[in-house]
Amino acid sequence: MKRRSFLKQSGLISAGAFTLSQTGSLAADLLTSAPAKKINPFGVQLFSVRDVLPKDPKGVMTQLAQMGYKQFESFSGANGFLWGMEPKEIKSFLDGLGVKMVSTHFNYKAQADKPDELKKSIEMAHDAGLSYLLCPYMGPQKSWDDWKKIAEQFNTVGEEVKKAGLKFGYHNHDYSFRPLDGKLPQEYLLDNTDPKNVMFELDLCWIDVAGVDTASHLKKYGKRYELCHVKDYTVKDGKPVQNDIGKGNVDFKKTLRIAMDSGIKYYLVEQEEYPQSSLASLKNDAEYMKQLEV
Repeated sequence: MKRRSFLKQSGLISAGAFTLSQTGSLAADLLTSAPAKKINPFGVQLFSVRDVLPKDPKGVMTQLAQMGYKQFESFSGANGFLWGMEPKEIKSFLDGLGVKMVSTHFNYKAQADKPDELKKSIEMAHDAGLSYLLCPYMGPQKSWDDWKKIAEQFNTVGEEVKKAGLKFGYHNHDYSFRPLDGKLPQEYLLDNTDPKNVMFELDLCWIDVAGVDTASHLKKYGKRYELCHVKDYTVKDGKPVQNDIGKGNVDFKKTLRIAMDSGIKYYLVEQEEYPQSSLASLKNDAEYMKQLEV
């Protein structure tokens, strides 16, 4: 009886193992055979054309729209992030191009502790139809006390931005993904800011440059990111050098699919170094994005 019972149980175990194996294989097959997706629409960070934009904002924006960019993210130039135009004027102009300005990097460091200046930026962004105000850069910090102050200020500024119906966020560089006393400042900011008031924009180049696995990071923190910068690079003489998208180290088919599955909403091309010219590179980048399936 014992031998029969053992054989019977062994058979059940074997059948269960076979079922689990089949289920795992099916899940893997489903993942592998998941339909490829195109990223449409996609946008561009206007800092990519900082060399030509100030001289002819409307002309350059028109060229970018014709290349296929349907979303713009601005930055604070000499004439502000609306490029000398009134909020209603730039909104009307971009509507005519079929483009939406969804976000802007703004002069956070100069305005975070100046309520009147911050209020002006918030009002301009709101009236122009933007959805996000983003801190573009803080720089590496020497201590965790410094990062703590930054997180606290992000919460405060984010609360003010939220009152106007907008969202406040932080755009990373590689420094926040490099360990300080064995911990990542980026993770500290994610863990110590209020999700109701602070979101994040992930730069897919800089996290890669820092050597952090993008998939693992997004698996843990993906819900906090709403925008990303699509940016490529190669390493030359030990330093990262940006180049046209698809010609560098970032595996966009893998990385952008992970970003899409994580719920990131906006995909904004950014390039700051060019083989020929900014507009030539952005045209190449737009063509790459149109063809890309992830």
